Amino acid sequence: MRACNRLGILVDVSHINERGFWDIAALTEAPLVATHSNAHALTPSPRNLTDRQLDAIKESDGIVGVNFYVGFVRADGRQEADTPISRIVEHFCYLVERVGVEHVGFGADLDGALIPSEVGDVAGLPRVVDALRGAGFDAAALQKLGHENWLRVLEATWK
Repeated sequence: MRACNRLGILVDVSHINERGFWDIAALTEAPLVATHSNAHALTPSPRNLTDRQLDAIKESDGIVGVNFYVGFVRADGRQEADTPISRIVEHFCYLVERVGVEHVGFGADLDGALIPSEVGDVAGLPRVVDALRGAGFDAAALQKLGHENWLRVLEATWK
């Protein structure tokens, strides 16, 4: 981990178990980054982050990229393509409320995961943005979620 910090390598905690997350958190000097994970409080998948993990990401000035995979956004974890976009929006809202808009971004996982048919593929991202706008996210917040937060974390990590 220390070598990764020294070399400016971003370490993604999205595919690691909770114990490994805490090992990384104890060693890293870089922001904690979960490129495509969601809130365990809403969907109790072991892949999603507990409130305690979310707090650690915030404290490190890191970021959580919201994953669109239906199994990580549905409370029941079912893999159904008819999952509404509102489930994705719920995770954005929860995460922003928990850690602040500066620590959340898009982490869609569009490379083969089953995502809501309402989104479909990358062409459906404007529908997600519209849904977030409808949930009260203003233009400044959408810019942070869309790219500014990622740029900040990358600049803080890369050497």
